[in-house]
Amino acid sequence: MIFEFKNFIPVVDESAFVHPQATIIGNVTIGKNVYVGPHAVIRGDWGEIIIKDGCNVQENCTVHMFPGTTVVFEEGAHVGHGAVIHGAHLGRNCMVGMNTVVMDNVEVGEESIIGAMAFVKADTVIPKRSLVVGNPAKIIKEVTDDMIAWKTKGTRLYQTLPADMHNSLKEVAPLRSPQENKPSQDVLFTTWNEIKGS
Repeated sequence: MIFEFKNFIPVVDESAFVHPQATIIGNVTIGKNVYVGPHAVIRGDWGEIIIKDGCNVQENCTVHMFPGTTVVFEEGAHVGHGAVIHGAHLGRNCMVGMNTVVMDNVEVGEESIIGAMAFVKADTVIPKRSLVVGNPAKIIKEVTDDMIAWKTKGTRLYQTLPADMHNSLKEVAPLRSPQENKPSQDVLFTTWNEIKGS
C-alpha cells in the first residue's frame, strides 16, 4: 500500500516491486529493480528515505527515523528479513542480517556485512568491508573477497525478483488437493544457478 502524507507522495520506479502487503508512506524514493517484501514498512513521515537502485528490503522490515533525518540505502544494499533500520545510512553493496537493529546516525561502510540479530547502537561508524556481529555489535574482522562475492550474488538474485514478481505473481484461491501436472521446482532455481555460475 502506498500512502501520501502531508503532500509527500512516494516515488517508486516502475521496475521496482513493492508487495501489496508492504506499506510505503510519504517522503520515500525507491529506485530501479528494488524489491520490497510483504509487511515491510518504509515510513517517510518525519524525514526522507532514499532507497537506491538494486536494493532489497525483505519481509517484515521497518525503515524509519527521528524528525529531520534522511535515511539512505546506497546501491545494492541488502536488508534481511525482520531488520529495523532507524535513521541510518547503508553503504553500497552492504548487507544487514535478519532481525538486526541499526540505530540512528549509524554509517555502514560499503561492502560491510552485519550478522543476524546484531544491535548496532546509535552513532556507530562501520568502516567499509567490516564484518559486524553481536549485541552490542562489534567489528570482528574484514570481509573477504569470497564473502563479498557470495553476498553480491545473493543480492543479484533479489535484483531479478522484481521482474519475476511483475510477470508471474498473482493472487489465487488455494487448491484443495495436490496439483496435477505440477511444474518442476527446477524453474525456481534457474536464476540462482545462472548467478552462481557467473
